[in-house]
Amino acid sequence: MCVSCATEPPPFSKAFVPYLYRFPVDDAIKAIKFRHQLFFAPPLGNAMAMMVKNAGYFYDGIVPVPLHRWRHARRGFNQARELSRYVSKELGAPIISQVRRVRATREQSGLAATARQKNVRNAFTCDDSFAGGRFLIVDDVMTTGSTCAELARTLLDAGCDNVHVTAVARARVS
Repeated sequence: MCVSCATEPPPFSKAFVPYLYRFPVDDAIKAIKFRHQLFFAPPLGNAMAMMVKNAGYFYDGIVPVPLHRWRHARRGFNQARELSRYVSKELGAPIISQVRRVRATREQSGLAATARQKNVRNAFTCDDSFAGGRFLIVDDVMTTGSTCAELARTLLDAGCDNVHVTAVARARVS
């Protein structure tokens, strides 16, 4: 558990992150996101899935962090959804599409922790009720956890019993 999570616990109860955001993992994530080199998604997605699976958790659904429709159109795909395909397959849980990003937010990279929290506040909505479910959020990089925390709050407000998070890599936060 990181220091900030110990002092101010996030709304998700567990986070599974197999790598630190440094070479060569950072290059692989950037290659997926910005150069459409999706062949990196299977090994990274499977590493995430195996970490979760080895911990013994099971989920009613996998929730990739959604992109706003404008960013999705500009990028052409959602890297979290690409990673989710492998997590979903390995864990045997469906990918949930009823969660949307309703606000176009700035890129989180380069923002301070408080600015990241403000940037994603009220950015997500659920098109369905998730009463009693256990869900796993999938993201590419976890820095401060602001995006996953806001998405977890949205899922809990929609009735989820429990939300966990997995990301490929964790950035060191000072």
